[in-house]
Amino acid sequence: MTNDPLRMTFDVACDAEHAFAIWTARISTWWPRDHTISGNAQQIVLQDRVGGRIYERAADGTEHEWGEVTAWQPPARLGYLWYLGREPADATEVEIRFTAQGAGKTRIEITHRGWERLGQAAGPWRDRNLSAWQTLLPHYLTAIAEGGT
Repeated sequence: MTNDPLRMTFDVACDAEHAFAIWTARISTWWPRDHTISGNAQQIVLQDRVGGRIYERAADGTEHEWGEVTAWQPPARLGYLWYLGREPADATEVEIRFTAQGAGKTRIEITHRGWERLGQAAGPWRDRNLSAWQTLLPHYLTAIAEGGT
């Protein structure tokens, strides 16, 4: 359905602390520069607190807002409003859970919801985000495999 949440679940070969840190503190090391508003961001920032900003900084210093952190519970849960390329009033919601699965293994569950607030644009925007997730996640998985450096 047009407004159903997007859900992705996968396992990574590292502990939850490392998986969380790669997604948050090291986001700038793996986020593709062409997946940004400027098309060539110099830095991607996810501030480590509820109310923290998610944004890119372009080479000329211009900052482009992407979202706002709504849940910060390291290493188990991260939530944020997501409006990259849209107005904050059109934000969707992303929740990511990092669940330890034993020594050196973590299950990551991503839920991206809130499409209904976009009205007629919900379907196309949801489809665009599904494609973006499919393109983005391999970069994160590569960063995990390489140790996040």
